[in-house]
Amino acid sequence: MKTYHLGLGSNLGDPARNLARARMRLEKAGIEILKASSVYRTEPVDVTDQPWFRNQALEVRTELGPRELLAAVLTIERDMKRVRTVDKGPRTIDIDILLAGGAVIEAPELTIPHPRLAVRNFVLVPLAEIAPRAVHPVLGKTIGELARTSPDRSAVVKAGASRRRERRASRETPARQKASRKCSTV
Repeated sequence: MKTYHLGLGSNLGDPARNLARARMRLEKAGIEILKASSVYRTEPVDVTDQPWFRNQALEVRTELGPRELLAAVLTIERDMKRVRTVDKGPRTIDIDILLAGGAVIEAPELTIPHPRLAVRNFVLVPLAEIAPRAVHPVLGKTIGELARTSPDRSAVVKAGASRRRERRASRETPARQKASRKCSTV
């Protein structure tokens, strides 16, 4: 059995329900969920003119190899009506393979660890919640370290936090965001 870390994201339709449906479909595909982070509301990055996302990290175990797991998650995305029209744009569901233990894979169809893992709060904060000691196999730093030192200044707020806190988080200075991230990843 192989252990992987996945990142889930959604900002179309009912994002929280989309994440739940994706988790159910992963399990139906024989992918056992060992750990699930809280769900976070996250500010869009790069393409900012779109709704905020819901993001979550999972630790999973499966017999599937990395390419077979990629095929399985792409099938789930397709079945959940994911349409790729705008790079980094709105989506019903996005499932990324973030880590595959200590494996490093660089192929046209698959890169592990995920190429932007170390610089995206919407991935680092949820992942640090469930795997703070996991080591990025290329950078040699733990996920907890990467989360604390991330250059990304986009807001990441646990779902269920007030809208007021969310607005405040999107206006915070980088130093205050860093302090806030430390609290949420401990």
